[in-house]
Amino acid sequence: MIGQRELAGSGPLLREDGSLADFGWARQPILDCNLENARFYSMFRFWQKFRIKVWDYYGITTPTHFISFTLGNVGYLGSIFAYVIDFATGKYHEATLTIPLATGISLPRNSTEGVSLYDNGKYFLKFTALPESRRLEIRWPDFLDGDLNADVELKLPKDEECMTIVIPIKGKRFYYNRKVNCMPASGWVDYRGSRLAMDPATSLGSLDWGRGVWEYNSFWVWASASGFLKDKRRIGLNMGYGFGDTSQAGENCFILDGKVHKLGEVDFTFNNQNYKAPWHMKSGDGRLDLEFTPFVERVAKTNAVILSSEVHQMFGRYNGTLVTDEGKKLEVKDLIGWAEEHHAKW
Repeated sequence: MIGQRELAGSGPLLREDGSLADFGWARQPILDCNLENARFYSMFRFWQKFRIKVWDYYGITTPTHFISFTLGNVGYLGSIFAYVIDFATGKYHEATLTIPLATGISLPRNSTEGVSLYDNGKYFLKFTALPESRRLEIRWPDFLDGDLNADVELKLPKDEECMTIVIPIKGKRFYYNRKVNCMPASGWVDYRGSRLAMDPATSLGSLDWGRGVWEYNSFWVWASASGFLKDKRRIGLNMGYGFGDTSQAGENCFILDGKVHKLGEVDFTFNNQNYKAPWHMKSGDGRLDLEFTPFVERVAKTNAVILSSEVHQMFGRYNGTLVTDEGKKLEVKDLIGWAEEHHAKW
């Protein structure tokens, strides 16, 4: 596909001089995330560690709710947050912990193994990468009018494909990202005194695993979904644009029963004065043509002197068509997912 360069093979992410060893997209996370080689400041190298951003963002879509947990380290601050959205009422609740210098937050080197952890004796979030699944364990007291607790397993067989991208950002900055959709979810989440049971036939998890160094002023749009077609096949969406050089490869794709169908550029049409108005996404080759109709707006703002962030994350329903690599047309109907616009100074 023109303008969509696949990574050549396994190896390190960064050379010794801090430049990217390779860039493009892949169906698996095949590069070793050797952030110790980052060399984007010729002077003030002590400051480099404070400019590296790393996070694990998990989301679970059930027939009635969306639940999300994140462990993030933006260098000088740690950001830990959780939120729950009730589709029936449109209401949501979110809680955030801001940790100076990200003290106590542990995130593994690569997305394929290890444990992501925060445990200060009161709040406990643990994400464990098992051979063919992910386990999420959460204890968050006083979340709303009760505690938020969870023990969820997300199935992720080794042959399940995902969207992985490595893109350059000027001045030896870069973004290494793995997006996993449609992981069958089992387990439970306790919220507001009730237990939400996860059935893998109806509940699917997603992962946004990000590692990189951005420019201080950054902007992006991201859209995603994990759900089912009418015939019960799993369908995932991942689309986006914004920062970095995506001339060689972007993250646009859909995932059908564990297989990535790569797309080129996708045009977004939406009103950033009224995010609740319908959004339109269409690829230049016509293989993706979707309308997204929001029903919930989640707004998250942070202002911590040197760090600021504002995201408008819309949850809604996708309708339209997709065309597979083999040329087969798929109908997408009332697929629940999200689309967001995010501005950050970080």
